[in-house]
Order: sequence, then structure tokens, then C-alpha cells
Amino acid sequence: MTETTGQALLDANHVEPRRLFFSVGEPSGDLHGANLIRSLRRRHPRLECVGYGGPEMVTAGFQSHFDLTTLAVMWIAQVFTHIAKFWRLYKQADRYFATEQVDGVVLIDYPGFNWWIARAAKRHGIPVFYYGVPQLWAWAPWRVRKMRRLVDLALCKLPFEPEWFQSRGVSAVDVGHPFFDEMARQTVDEAFIEDRQDDERPWVVLLPGSRNQEIAKNLETLIESAREIVARVPKARFAISCLKDSQADACRDQLESLGGPAMEVHAGRTPEWIRLASCCVACSGSVSLELLYHRKPTVIVYRLSPWAKLAARVMLRVRYVTLVNLLATRQIERRDWSLQDPDAVGAEEVPFPEYVTTSNPAAKVANRVANWLTDNNSRERVETQLDDLRDRYVALGASDRGAAAILDWLRQRGVMTRATPSVARAA
Repeated sequence: MTETTGQALLDANHVEPRRLFFSVGEPSGDLHGANLIRSLRRRHPRLECVGYGGPEMVTAGFQSHFDLTTLAVMWIAQVFTHIAKFWRLYKQADRYFATEQVDGVVLIDYPGFNWWIARAAKRHGIPVFYYGVPQLWAWAPWRVRKMRRLVDLALCKLPFEPEWFQSRGVSAVDVGHPFFDEMARQTVDEAFIEDRQDDERPWVVLLPGSRNQEIAKNLETLIESAREIVARVPKARFAISCLKDSQADACRDQLESLGGPAMEVHAGRTPEWIRLASCCVACSGSVSLELLYHRKPTVIVYRLSPWAKLAARVMLRVRYVTLVNLLATRQIERRDWSLQDPDAVGAEEVPFPEYVTTSNPAAKVANRVANWLTDNNSRERVETQLDDLRDRYVALGASDRGAAAILDWLRQRGVMTRATPSVARAA
């Protein structure tokens, strides 16, 4: 047999994956899922992407069975209120795996429900890929046994994750953080920015989070911080940027009831406001990576109930809750029971001071922000730290690397291992 004939036989027997099932429950995961789907379909245009996702994924060609981002929840109490819906969605996915050809399941963030989907997939012999793995190293290292059992390939966002997972028996690769791909695609309303620019009156932008629960817990502190800041820097201006119109309405109502300083409130304008900001006050979350990308000095505020603080002290295994600070620190692991106090004597100078607390840190937040607004050297020190982190960690192409890793894994193992759904059940 000639080399040409052999290659022709290989090509004839080569089977491309036909369908991937996604389970994505966070608004940020919806963005990452959309970019991943675009990358997958550039490589394999006939590939079907179906399952649970959000509106951004639909715009990328995703066939949605349910918008799971509407159930983005935190803490056990909120999960219990939706348990019946989660159970129905799990059973729906299980039936789909039993009756339809699915070549792989892609999970993005959203641990808890996604473990159910992974179990159902493995029961039907379907490989599982976790894109944006749960941060088990931060809060639940013992759950790596579940990852090892249920996940065929972990696609890691952070540079220290692959080694951590591989050393515990999980197949893992580093694809980079997909948030930076979103930054590269992002467009802004230049007229909106130009109308509000004024070098003499710096903007302080308040970012209360993407979840309703985060806004409810943190907005009062952010507004009080603004009141303290304007007392120290009268020329400062303020804006609140939210994800949804309903959240912006709630912020306006609370701003009116609390009597905070005058400020603009917008939904869907976060990219513009970050560009305009001299500095920010934010809840922890993926927005910290956007703030890194744009070199914006930021104070992190996260109010906890006493019970949540106790749970954090018991479960949290890392020194910081903000990804940017974890990239900056030399010591990721927390070695005592206390949460980090950025004002303590000898505290590490990380880019984004964190106030994760049950008390009201408004005065401390205001001191930090006022110092940045009035002391150029102080602000430039933070910007230099952010420049260094950008040079080391901000790289584009995570979506392309993730898509290539999934398709390569499937091709190398022969995706169509299940001739029909009934054969899989018989096995």
C-alpha cells in the first residue's frame, strides 16, 4: 500500500465530532462559552453546540435548551430555592445523553450543578471537559477526587493551576484566561467617553458586582465610601456601573434612600466607565481582570455576614479573594485563620487592597482612593505593578487553545466510540 493510499484510508475513517453539550451558569461563563463556540466552529463549521447556556452563547450559534444564567446563585440558601428546577434540568440532560449522539460535554465554571451534569455524562460514556475549572485549590482541595473521577481534561485559566491538578492525578492543560479574549473583542462608545472626560475632575467608578446578592450586600458600603471620598477630594465624580437595567434601577433607588453624593448610574456601560475611571471600588470577581487589563487602581470590597465569614475562615485556602492579587503574590496559600488586612503592619503590597469583612470599611476605602487621587507617586506605584502583571499574564488566544485542546483530545481517541445510544446503555 502506498503512502498516498494509506493516508486516504485514514482520512476516510477519520470521524469529526458532531455535537458538544455545554453547561454554563454564570454571566461571565456565558461570554467565555460564546468565544469558545466561535473558535470551535471556525475549526469545525458543522459542529453542533447545544445545552444550557446564556444569551451570548446563542449569538455565537448555540442551541439553548435553557438559559442557565438566570439561575446564577450563591450560598446554600439560594441554591435550595431552585433545587426543583436544577433537578428537572439534570434529568432533562440525562435523557438527552441517553437518546442523542453527544460527543463531549463542556462545563464552564458553576460547580455544584455542573458536577451533576458530569456524572450523567460519564454514566453514558461521554467525555467531559472543564473549561475554567472550579478553584478547588482555593476552597475545597479534597474535591479533586471528584474532578479526577468525572473530568477527562481540565482546561485551566490560571498559570499555577495545571501543576496543582496534574500532581493530584487530573489531566490538565493551561490555555490561558478567556477573559482577555473578550477584552480584545470589546468595543466601546467613544462618544460616551468623550462627553464625560475632564482631566480636572477625576471619575471614581463603583462596580457592585454582577449578581443581585452582591449588590444587596455591598452597595451601601460603596455609596458610603463615595461620601467619604468626596469629603476628602471634592472635585471627584462618581458613577455606578451594573450589568442589568433592573440592577441599575435598584441602585438608583438605594442611592436616593441613602442620600449619597450625585452620581451617574448605568447598565451595560462597564467598559466605558472603566476607561473613564481614574480608580475604582469593586466587588471581587472577573471584573478584576478587566481592571488589570486597563491598569486601573482599585479597592476591593466584599461584605460578609458573620456566618459567611466563619465559613470563609474554615474553607478558604488562599490569602486573597481577587485573582489579580493571587497572580501578584509570592505565597498563594493562607497559613493562618485570619483574612488578609491590607492596613496591617507589614502587609504585602498587592495591586488591589482587599476589604473582605463583616464591618463597614468605607473610611479605609476612602483613604486608599483619596491617596491615589491626590498623590501621583502612590497611583503610579500601583500602575507599575499592574504593568508588570499584564506583561507576564495577559495573553490572547485562550478560546483558540481551548477549542484546539478539546478537538484534539476527541480526534486522538476516536470520538464516535458509541455507535448508538442504545449500545452505550447495553455496555
